[in-house]
Amino acid sequence: MRLKLSKHKYGAKQTTLDGITFDSKMEAEYYRQLKLLQQGKVITDLELQPTFELLESTTLSNGKKIRGIKYKADFQYRENGRLVVVDVKGAKTAEFKLKAKLFYHRYPDLQLKLVTKKNGRWLEL
Repeated sequence: MRLKLSKHKYGAKQTTLDGITFDSKMEAEYYRQLKLLQQGKVITDLELQPTFELLESTTLSNGKKIRGIKYKADFQYRENGRLVVVDVKGAKTAEFKLKAKLFYHRYPDLQLKLVTKKNGRWLEL
């Protein structure tokens, strides 16, 4: 497991781990944690950057096309048979709050977790 850092938006540093480039060092560290959980068979079916359609595209009566809204999470996995979707962030942004509402409206049976790392511990926001 080798880390390679470069700058990215919001002051985060892109980090490469196991040949995968993550948007932040925190996201790469969470991936490392998830890999250990998968190796220990606590979770299964780990996927990176799953995409969910929140609102489909539409065409207005005047012919104008409105693009749909998609949400790309950081990870998804199964825990005790239930699909868990995870986003790793430093804070809850207004955009995330809106997408979370749309996500739960469209996918009420899925669990969406927002996690961050503070003082060396993983916390759910």
